[in-house]
Amino acid sequence: MSLNKPALEAQAVEAVSKSGYPEPYRSLVMPREKRRLGDALGLTKIGINRTTLAPGKVSAMCHWHTAEDEFVYVIEGEVVLRTSAGEQVLRAGMCAGFPAGFADGHQLINRSERPAVFLEVSNRDAEDTAYYSDADVDLIWNPPHARGRMTRKDGTPY
Repeated sequence: MSLNKPALEAQAVEAVSKSGYPEPYRSLVMPREKRRLGDALGLTKIGINRTTLAPGKVSAMCHWHTAEDEFVYVIEGEVVLRTSAGEQVLRAGMCAGFPAGFADGHQLINRSERPAVFLEVSNRDAEDTAYYSDADVDLIWNPPHARGRMTRKDGTPY
């Protein structure tokens, strides 16, 4: 059965495997595969990605957003959710949410031996800034003085 928009088969959306992180952070997340479902459906207010995370990789550096809510829903496999409160395992059927402006960094880690698949959902806000909460991660995404770019915590560009 073929589908027509507004419906689609998620696996039919092109898988993108790239990262905007500079090294040494890029190698911690790659390879990972994102299928940009929201873009494929023409959504402009929310982003939805179907992400496949390889064993031993992290979804992102531990971060939080000033203006974007984030939601993740595990479809297959398992990941470890890391926040300032500690770690917990999320398995298929489990989810987590991160309110905008709540300065509690989060990341997903695949410590299993097989790929994990999850949905990432967030609103899209051009004024959003992502702060990276680990002391040894020298990043800020989209700061007010450098919209659309990654900088170091002191504001200098990569």
